Amino acid sequence: MLDDYFRQYGLIAIFIVVAIAVPVSMLTMSWMASRIGLRPNKPTEVKLDTYECGVETLGGQWNLFNFRYYMFAILFVIFDVEVVFLYPWATKFLRLELFALIEMAVFVGILVVGLAYAWRKNDLEWG
Repeated sequence: MLDDYFRQYGLIAIFIVVAIAVPVSMLTMSWMASRIGLRPNKPTEVKLDTYECGVETLGGQWNLFNFRYYMFAILFVIFDVEVVFLYPWATKFLRLELFALIEMAVFVGILVVGLAYAWRKNDLEWG
């Protein structure tokens, strides 16, 4: 039993080593390729210019964005995660009891309250 316990943690350790070794080795190989001249490095003014979604930037590189964009992103993530929690519940809905239905109703209710709060604060307006 103890042997199986350490074997499972050994697999986790292998995954951690691979997760660290792969990006570090890629960065090292890229750096070495640039040092010996295999990777081109010809910076121009156009290449160094800030580029975002095909739109030319107005002002400097560190302009402040409207907070509403961040609020939109956060609300999207919240409701996307809601779907992730609803899907497994919906697949097993017929086998679940009344408690699971009430539990999910409370979960969706909390999210509806959050949506109503965002709507009331006009955080759903894009412009």
